[in-house]
Amino acid sequence: MALARELGDLLGRRKLTLVYGGGRVGLMGALADAALAAGGRVIGVIPQMLLDREVGHRGLSELHVVETMAQRKQLMGDLSDVFITLPGGIGTMDELFEAWSWTQLGLHQKPNGMLNYAGYYDGLLEFLDLAVEQGFLRPHFRAALTVDTDMARLLERLANVKQAAL
Repeated sequence: MALARELGDLLGRRKLTLVYGGGRVGLMGALADAALAAGGRVIGVIPQMLLDREVGHRGLSELHVVETMAQRKQLMGDLSDVFITLPGGIGTMDELFEAWSWTQLGLHQKPNGMLNYAGYYDGLLEFLDLAVEQGFLRPHFRAALTVDTDMARLLERLANVKQAAL
């Protein structure tokens, strides 16, 4: 929770717009609240079914309501300039791999970043390196995932990748 708040605060203080899943609870809510409290702009994208469960954040700069999870990911991708993955569960993995595969497929040239806080993603990163070693993932696509253990440094590295893509 503290990590999500820290990223939200950092994004808000840097006047970067946060595009996220639109929730008001848990890590998503903490991230959004911290960004808003720091003066940031926050855009949420949430499916109607989740909004109906009263988990949508009503205090955002913008809230887009869509019908499906696929539409949610597509719109979030369209609205975003950079993708950042914090420690998370299966939904986080789904979004990470989809955004990263869009890079591989040439559907966008937006940087993909991962915050490997306290070694959370060490096992996944070892797997990805094994996939390269065994020929299932090309080295340049592996390199398209920018990984760092420091949040501010990760943002700087992603900004540099974004500039290089322009």
